[in-house]
Amino acid sequence: MSADERVVVITGATSGIGRAAAVEIARGGGTMAIVARDRGRAQATVDEIAATTGNRNVEIVLGDLGVQADVRRVAADLAARFPRIDVLLNNAGVVNLKYATTPDGIESTFAVNHLAYFMLTLLLREPLEAAPAARVVNVASDAHKFGRLDFQDLDNARRYRAMRVYGQSKLCNILFTYELARRLGGSTITANCLHPGAVATRLGQNNGRIATALTKLLAPFFRTPEGGADTAVYLATSPDVGGTTGAYFANRKAIRSSRVSYDDATRQRLWDASEELTGVRW
Repeated sequence: MSADERVVVITGATSGIGRAAAVEIARGGGTMAIVARDRGRAQATVDEIAATTGNRNVEIVLGDLGVQADVRRVAADLAARFPRIDVLLNNAGVVNLKYATTPDGIESTFAVNHLAYFMLTLLLREPLEAAPAARVVNVASDAHKFGRLDFQDLDNARRYRAMRVYGQSKLCNILFTYELARRLGGSTITANCLHPGAVATRLGQNNGRIATALTKLLAPFFRTPEGGADTAVYLATSPDVGGTTGAYFANRKAIRSSRVSYDDATRQRLWDASEELTGVRW
């Protein structure tokens, strides 16, 4: 298939890694759908893509990925618009310094960073299967190495530590990717995940003035969003990884993730819990 025929869906494309990835992928042609909460910021991304790449085949799908009803609606909207999806890039993410829950009563970081990936991917299974060679790309992080899974307290309601909770969500991304790849074995869909590096983005700036000031202060020591998006774009588009699945990448290289991420029982248990929490089943 030519790049001009490709249909790409990206979440969290209104800033940072997602926006940089959207611009670079759109440069290669094809049709893109960006999933966003805010229409104004989404339109600004569409305008930047058009101005930078000349690609005007970009559509906006509005929805809050922290709300399960919205995820279902977004998936239905995408499936109706695009009978075939070639790339699903799950990128949207949050960091919360304080414990907060979604309207569904689920801790927000876990809901947005993991359950939204899980729901959207499974709900889009049919259009992904309709593509000749579809790719699911999940943006994870090396922060997964200090994440721990307590299946008695996945919400972290007993003891909330922001970075541990964020690390847990990124560990979930990797566990989900590996299990998804296993279940998709022999199909035309691949599933991979990645560490983008420490990137200067808006992530965490929803936590008030001090957090915003800190992220801006540290920005010169981080990668640019374009640098952080490079491996995501590579996994989404490069023919070099067309047959690769169930891998964790950094700097365009497959690397080892943490030991627990390879535990079959943990992967299965997380999958089962995710099905129960969302009502979306394989």
